[in-house]
Amino acid sequence: MSRADDLFVYMCRDILDNGYSSEGKDVRARWADDQAPAHTKKQFGVINRYDLSVEFPALTLRPTPMKNAIDEILWIWQKKSNRVSDLRSHIWDAWAGADGTIGKAYGYQLGRKYRFAQGEMDQVDNVLWQLKHQPASRRILTNLFNFEDLHEMGLEPCAYSVTFNVTGDRLNAILNQRSQDVLVANNWNVAQYAILLHMMAQVSDLKAGELIHVIADAHIYDRHESIVEELISRPHYPAPSLHINPEIKDFYDFTLEDFVFENYQAGPQVTGIPVAV
Repeated sequence: MSRADDLFVYMCRDILDNGYSSEGKDVRARWADDQAPAHTKKQFGVINRYDLSVEFPALTLRPTPMKNAIDEILWIWQKKSNRVSDLRSHIWDAWAGADGTIGKAYGYQLGRKYRFAQGEMDQVDNVLWQLKHQPASRRILTNLFNFEDLHEMGLEPCAYSVTFNVTGDRLNAILNQRSQDVLVANNWNVAQYAILLHMMAQVSDLKAGELIHVIADAHIYDRHESIVEELISRPHYPAPSLHINPEIKDFYDFTLEDFVFENYQAGPQVTGIPVAV
């Protein structure tokens, strides 16, 4: 059965049974329908490890919309865009300003150029250059949490930093996330950065290794608890198989059509999730 399911169930069970409640605290988030405080239970410092050489970490308790998830990771890392019209889904519409962008966030930060020892380039191109020329480096990373620009971001980045590290012929990565709505976003983020790791590995003549997901504040909202209880009681299925077009050797040549999932069996989609903003 899918290892991603096992990790998800364990994480949710721990948060529900042992999490720290924000009840009685002043919280920023409000429920969209009635503006009541949106309280959570959380665990601090959750660490989940996914070996991509063994399976693709797709949740099977419910389906993850892979095409939309991949489209967003291409939007941020490949297009380096902050314009919501460049996305096929509408998940960022609520954070867009009058100019149609989410401000100086996510893709905007990855597209900013810096002066590195090897020349002027952005963060993504620096990663690609180092993986090709200096794979033993311990400095292969990106960071979206630019304090100078926070006031001009529609949303301060949640998944904000990725550190890449090569062991032998395997490319590994650590994804750091300051905050995560576990029900809504967990497998979406895991699937996205697993895809990114596969992409980076393929164009660097490496194999995808381990993805480590570090979540500082992993939380479940109070109105999501019953939904999560039902979700984690469902049966698991085997992980799907991921096939990536082997002809792609340039990171900027990947398209949605280059990723195919086979035998992705999952439970019914969760609908009617209350929204906290």
